[in-house]
Amino acid sequence: MAEEEEQKSTKKQVMVAIDESKCSKHALQWTLEYLKDSIADSDIILVTAQPPLDLSCVYASSYGAAPFELINSMQENYKNAALNRLEEGNKICAAIGVTPKKVLEYGNPKEAICDAAEKLGVDLLVVGSHGKGALQRTFLGSVSNYCVNNAKCPVLVVRSKA
Repeated sequence: MAEEEEQKSTKKQVMVAIDESKCSKHALQWTLEYLKDSIADSDIILVTAQPPLDLSCVYASSYGAAPFELINSMQENYKNAALNRLEEGNKICAAIGVTPKKVLEYGNPKEAICDAAEKLGVDLLVVGSHGKGALQRTFLGSVSNYCVNNAKCPVLVVRSKA
């Protein structure tokens, strides 16, 4: 019994951030393929972050009186999109026999990912890189760059092949 508890406490957690991009799916596949020996005894956590839904155009187009059903429908579709991303990641993992934990966070993706990693006590955070140039990163920001500079755990950035 004590041996089992010790094993649970030493089990590492690897979190992979996924979104709708090809580079995040590549990061997950790369992690499962190239780190398989290193993470064989680790828990794999898939995290996706859902930014706040911007409904300003709906209210503007309806002169501030958007139907309640429309708002609910949009919010439900938005949540389902995030759940579908997690399910796609789950299928990638299942193809090689891995059963990941799935986490859906709300908020600014870069902050939500770092917060989730800290909250869950993650040992390694893996993020994909879109390959933005310096100018794009300056104006648009970069989730991977933010995570490298702000996560409380080691961060592995996986670049997609050009």
